[in-house]
Amino acid sequence: MSPAMLVATLGGIGRMRPGPGTWGSAAVLPAALLGPLACLGLALAVALLGWWATRGALAESGAEDPGWIVVDEAAGMLLALAGLAGIGDWLGVVLAFAGFRLLDILKPWPVSWADGLPGATGVMLDDILAGAIVAAALLLAGGI
Repeated sequence: MSPAMLVATLGGIGRMRPGPGTWGSAAVLPAALLGPLACLGLALAVALLGWWATRGALAESGAEDPGWIVVDEAAGMLLALAGLAGIGDWLGVVLAFAGFRLLDILKPWPVSWADGLPGATGVMLDDILAGAIVAAALLLAGGI
């Protein structure tokens, strides 16, 4: 397995069935124990590394947006977890996970707009936007 494929599939997690995107999102949930700022930093690192890996995996496979690429879910989920400064207990983690998966599956605007962009940018950006929306909602809910 090439380095790009290894990162894009999160070490093979993207090959798990059913629901590889759900497995990819769940894989980073333990990062919530590190706190919101660490999740934000990890989200940035995974997004940058993920864009590189996704670009390589798409070129290598010839696919457009295969379900086995799950590094995008990891980046988006980490960004959603960064919103736990608003709701910082297990309920917040559940809300972050459920909200992120819901937006990733339903793809409301602007997530759908980003999903339509070509190449690695489209693959990564829709999940990053979904994660940012969930993080903002968690921060707002925690401030009320």
